[in-house]
Amino acid sequence: MRYLLLCLLVITIVGISGCASDMNETEDSETWSNASGNENVTELQVEGTEVEIVSGNMTYPAYVAAPLTSESKPAVVLIHSFNGLEQGYLDLSDRLASEGYVVISPQWQTFETSPDDAVVEQLIRDSVEYLGTRSDVDTESIGLTGFCAGGRYTMLFLPQIEELGSGVAWYGFPYSGETEAQPTRPADVIGQLEEPILIIHGTSDQASNISDIYTYATELDAAGKYFELKVYQGQPHGFMLEDGELSRSFEAEDAYWQMVTFFDRTLKEGQ
Repeated sequence: MRYLLLCLLVITIVGISGCASDMNETEDSETWSNASGNENVTELQVEGTEVEIVSGNMTYPAYVAAPLTSESKPAVVLIHSFNGLEQGYLDLSDRLASEGYVVISPQWQTFETSPDDAVVEQLIRDSVEYLGTRSDVDTESIGLTGFCAGGRYTMLFLPQIEELGSGVAWYGFPYSGETEAQPTRPADVIGQLEEPILIIHGTSDQASNISDIYTYATELDAAGKYFELKVYQGQPHGFMLEDGELSRSFEAEDAYWQMVTFFDRTLKEGQ
């Protein structure tokens, strides 16, 4: 009887020590709820820095997030919303970098709240050019993503900037334009689109009505352009951020997964 109790005590101690070891290992390695869905996969270590992009004789600050690995990897230009480069976009840049991307987020409102389209286009082109100076970037695999006004810029400039390989447009404005500052609507350049685009939108978006997105998708389809459309029932404009911070809602997490896996398929595969 004493021998049996002793054996049980030894088994219990071993079991406890094993759990303690697993807990310590988890604390030593930071993890995201990553795009693969496997929360046990350790994220890549990421370094965030601020750089300057000279564009149109102006100097724009930009945030760059990159994995701390030396091999060549795909890159993404991230265009923030009309509300500026909020903390949520910085965190999103870091998180996307942890998936194996170099991410640059230029502050396109540095000098004007609503710059002309030509100004933003040149800034995106110069951001792409900056990426080309980095030894850790595969210049054949550069994507574009944007939110709100940045979503419109993604729809508008993906067809016009040949260095871009794919794009993800978040709650954009496909029929906004035909003004002096914004002479062209994104829908007007559908014929120039050669790269795949993912459109992410919510049905309760009051700023950019979902009906416009369906019409835009219908035009893309009629023109034979490859696109993917992900619609979230009941989600409002800007649902990826809440009070300037990155949302952790189910819809935001799923939309993030949609973006990462789309870029994985269009930028990483075949590298």
